[in-house]
Amino acid sequence: MNVSDSPVLNHALDWLAHGALDLAWWQLILVTLALTHVTIASVTIFLHRHQAHRALDLHPAVSHFFRFWLWLTTGQVTREWASIHRKHHAKCEQPGDPHSPHVFGIRTVFWKGAELYRAESRNPETMARYGHGTPDDWIERTIYTPHSALGVSLMLVIDVALFGVAGLTVWAVQMAWIPVTAAGVINGIGHWWGYRNFEAQDASTNISPWGILIGGEELHNNHHTYPTSAKLSVKPFEFDIGWAYIRALSALGLATVKKTPPRLAFGDVRPVADEATLEALIAHRYEVMAGYARQMRAVLQDEVEAMRVRALDATALQAARRWMHRDPDKVPAAVRAQLAQARAALPGVDKMVAMREELRQLWLNTSVSREQLTVDLQAWCRRAEDSGVAALREFSLRLRTARA
Repeated sequence: MNVSDSPVLNHALDWLAHGALDLAWWQLILVTLALTHVTIASVTIFLHRHQAHRALDLHPAVSHFFRFWLWLTTGQVTREWASIHRKHHAKCEQPGDPHSPHVFGIRTVFWKGAELYRAESRNPETMARYGHGTPDDWIERTIYTPHSALGVSLMLVIDVALFGVAGLTVWAVQMAWIPVTAAGVINGIGHWWGYRNFEAQDASTNISPWGILIGGEELHNNHHTYPTSAKLSVKPFEFDIGWAYIRALSALGLATVKKTPPRLAFGDVRPVADEATLEALIAHRYEVMAGYARQMRAVLQDEVEAMRVRALDATALQAARRWMHRDPDKVPAAVRAQLAQARAALPGVDKMVAMREELRQLWLNTSVSREQLTVDLQAWCRRAEDSGVAALREFSLRLRTARA
């Protein structure tokens, strides 16, 4: 009998070609996207929000599912990921940041972010200093940590068994997903390009609308502003699918949210700014300054329209629009001359920029007593309301309604 006529051999060859599920090409694409989505959900919910920042608690069964899935699909050791991410926040954009594009360059972080990660994971000082509170049970010590490569090997066998030869491609996409999306896009682009809701102390940006692919992690400026928040979206147009999953887990009693972004409350206008106003200003300074930036843009627009025939260099105007609301140390030296030109031509903008820096000093000056800071805030409000700039007056009156 011809070997090719053997039903057993033919069945084996058919299974090898198509796998147990025998899916069409479009079904394979959908399954691959679903599998990688579970992986990114595991990273954002378990590794990032639960382990690194303790923004929520997870039921032990859910926590271990995520840990097991990450072992299968990334070979990730929880302690290493949490340690490196905590160090990133502690040293952000400074020497010692494990993967800042402002330290290593955007190309290095985007294309070689996984290599930077592996190098830092071999730093015992990082593990000892930042690895506290991560899993240290029997299965972590005997399987997940010492045999991290075993998980991804098992995933390869499972993919080939289910999808046949195409399982090799499915597995390759699974293996590349986190190095590309997390190490490249989030750690690289998320500190290089995008929009900013808040003037955080680092260069973090939001790169929406990639939320479904990156699990909400694209809202990186929001996260660096409120790192212990379980929710990463703050604007109505921002969508954090990771938060949607957390809400679903909470409804099922499988998760408990510990923190969300703080919201500034408002009441009646106080006769003068007092210590409660100061407390609200300091506690909600990022939100307050975001509101101040909106007022600055309105003043800029009004003054530009009022100039009509007066000339203002286009590059100076562009510099003002982009940089006038940023902290002085974040303004590049190359645009400072253009920004100064715009301020000289736009007195309202100049006043807003100057008084913004004075306001910022109220929480930066740690050597001054609370009582003196309150006096300084009262003086700032008086100058703002007497400045002749309507936006400054409105902002000061609004500030006097703030509650912590």
